[in-house]
Parts: sequence; C-alpha cells; structure tokens
Amino acid sequence: MPEILARAYSARGSVDGGHTEMSFQPILPASGLVGWKMLTRTLETQQRAFDQSPENLRDADYYKANIAKIETAEQLVDDRRLLRVALGAFGLEDDIDNRYFVQKILEEGTRSEDALANKLTDKRYAKFSAAFGFDQFTGSNTYSPAFAQQVVDRYNRNAFEIALGDQDESMRLALNAAQDLPELAAEDGTDDGRWYLVMGTPYLREVFDTAMNMPSGFSQLDLEQQLEIYRDRSEQRFGVSEVADFADPELQEKLIEQYLLQSQLAESTSYSSMSVALTLLQSAG
Repeated sequence: MPEILARAYSARGSVDGGHTEMSFQPILPASGLVGWKMLTRTLETQQRAFDQSPENLRDADYYKANIAKIETAEQLVDDRRLLRVALGAFGLEDDIDNRYFVQKILEEGTRSEDALANKLTDKRYAKFSAAFGFDQFTGSNTYSPAFAQQVVDRYNRNAFEIALGDQDESMRLALNAAQDLPELAAEDGTDDGRWYLVMGTPYLREVFDTAMNMPSGFSQLDLEQQLEIYRDRSEQRFGVSEVADFADPELQEKLIEQYLLQSQLAESTSYSSMSVALTLLQSAG
C-alpha cells in the first residue's frame, strides 16, 4: 500500500513562493466492479492521505480558525474561502458565485414551509441550510468547534469524491450513494418521503435510475407515477419496495453493483455504436 500511495501524489505548482508541492490524487487502477472492490478496500487509507495534503490542510485550518467569527449568512457569503468549504461540504460547490441565492437559502432556513430551501427539488440545499441554522432562535452552529470539524470532514470527503470523479464519474456516484444511502434509509418520516428524497437528490437518482434501468424520459412523468414505478422496479430487482430496506449493507452493495454493471453496459453499447458508425463512414469514403 505505501508504494501505491506514493504514486498517488503528483507535482503541482503552488503560490507559496513558487515552490512545488505534492497533491494527492485518488488511485483507481480499474473501472467497474473490479475498480469498486479495490477502491472500497483502500478508501480509508486514501481518504486519510487526501485529507493530509497541504492544500486541504490549509483549507481546513482556515475554516476552523475563522468560522466561529461568523454570526450572519451575509458574513459567510462575504468570505469566499469559508463559503467554498461550507458549500463543498454539501456538494454545492458550483454555487460559489451565486452569493445572493446562497445567502437567501441560509437566512430563510428550513423552519418555515415557505422557505426557499424547502421549495427546491434538490434537497441538498435544505440540508445545507438546516446544518448552519442561521434561522434558529438560539443562533447558528458556526460557534461550535464540533460542527466546524464535521463540515471540514464532509468537505474533505466531497473533495476526494470530486477528484475520483475526474477519473471515473460512475465510481464517484457509486461512492456518493454508498456513503449517504444509510443516512437516507434512516430518515424520519414516510417511505414516500424517502423516495421523494431519492428523486430530489441528483446523484442518488442517477444511481437508482441506472441500476433499475429506468426508461428515457421517466423523470418527466408525474411524481406519483414515478413513485409507483420506483417501487415496482425495486421489488423486481432487489426484492424490496421501500427505501428504508436499503439500510441493509447487502442490499446497498447489490444496488451499487447493478449501477456499475448497467453503467458499463451503457458505455460499451455507446462505444460499439460509434465503432459501427466509424466503420460505415470509412467504407463509404
């Protein structure tokens, strides 16, 4: 393992006096199920090495040293370095330049049904807003060192997954699902609500839709129709019809294996079609 991890570092220019620093890149020697098995065996070691890279340590130290000074949502969005970590922890890093939108999400919170975060299909915004708690009577969670560490841990995990996705996007989505599905399965509320959370969480929806081979245009159907089809397909593929059942590690693994197999099949079919088209064009030429 040390030899593998040594090869996972690549030289990259740094702004620190023009010196070159080493940046950890995830090791993924294979794709599909073989790559998945290797990734899960080395994940803890790779994540730890990734967290200790100089860039990530700087981000973590800055966040933990400064987040307790933040009392309002406006202050948070005004500090780009803090905001980058905060958004990245919830997979919302693409919103770094949408400052007004992010501020509104945070200020309105989630206690009111009319809050913007509660109206959005993507439920990551509600989790983000609820976690910081700027709408709470007792004040936000920014003062808590324990919460700061939780955010940093989530940020590092998501940053690792992004780096993994640069090599293999399907592997990134599989890892997203494996790490978040147990929490989703244990969510309070009805199972209809859990299925709606799947529908409203882009990476989980992609994993379930691909694993269950959902037809093109499926997402355009009425939500109640989608819910019925999800339950039917889940029963057919996995022998269960409720999201809560995926708290079982064996079912989680089966879901991810089906997702990776279907993804590989789709890639293979696409490659074969391109090869046939290329052959026909060459013949015509």
